[in-house]
Amino acid sequence: MRLAPALARLMLVATALACSPASRQAPATAPTPALGASYPTELRWVRTSAEYRALVLQTYRAAGSHLADASRGLPQGRWAVILDLDETMIDNSGYQKRIGAAHQRYSDSSWARWVVESTAPAMPGAVEFTRQVHALGGLVAIVTNHAESLCVVTRKHLVTVGIDADLVLCQPPGGNDKNPRFRQVQSGTAMTGVPPLQVVEWIGDNIQDFPTLTQGARNDPAVLAEFGIRYFVLPNPMYGSWEKNPDQ
Repeated sequence: MRLAPALARLMLVATALACSPASRQAPATAPTPALGASYPTELRWVRTSAEYRALVLQTYRAAGSHLADASRGLPQGRWAVILDLDETMIDNSGYQKRIGAAHQRYSDSSWARWVVESTAPAMPGAVEFTRQVHALGGLVAIVTNHAESLCVVTRKHLVTVGIDADLVLCQPPGGNDKNPRFRQVQSGTAMTGVPPLQVVEWIGDNIQDFPTLTQGARNDPAVLAEFGIRYFVLPNPMYGSWEKNPDQ
């Protein structure tokens, strides 16, 4: 039986469309994206790279190797090392991953929930370094910008991860500048029963974790000369005061 001319033409068009590339059915399963591709490169580097772990350990070992000389001749219990907490002694990259997965930015409320959960692990080398300080007769002073309202849970968390801190100075209301708290440690006004302490080393991940320093230090070789001697800095490409620096 012959088809009518119009029907024949319609069937020819349908056959051509069915064979065209655009009409081919998509594969049953799409290619799987690379692991962690949805997270920022800097977060993936911190959480997965051997280099990050090696740098953290290298920093703590360098600080430890200078400690005996720096404290030689100082009375036991009369000297200290001041350390930052977040991304210095405690690894909070899990928080960065959490808010990234939820397409959120930092907020005080989500951060407070994270701190209360107390699931962040100690940084590589941090526990061993604090034990070395104590073995040499020094005190461990942590100066952190955790809010004062979170200080009790912060202290408990430190004990849980094996960090024995003699002093934990949290952020007072309206005062994120750490320099007044540094001076409290040095003057003996940080805590009743703790005498004035000679601070032999500072360790942190932000230039503001070191006395009186700001991002302007990047252009001051004389200030940077203290690093590797009294000041020891850990890498933190995730966040910090450096984010406000103008591009050059």
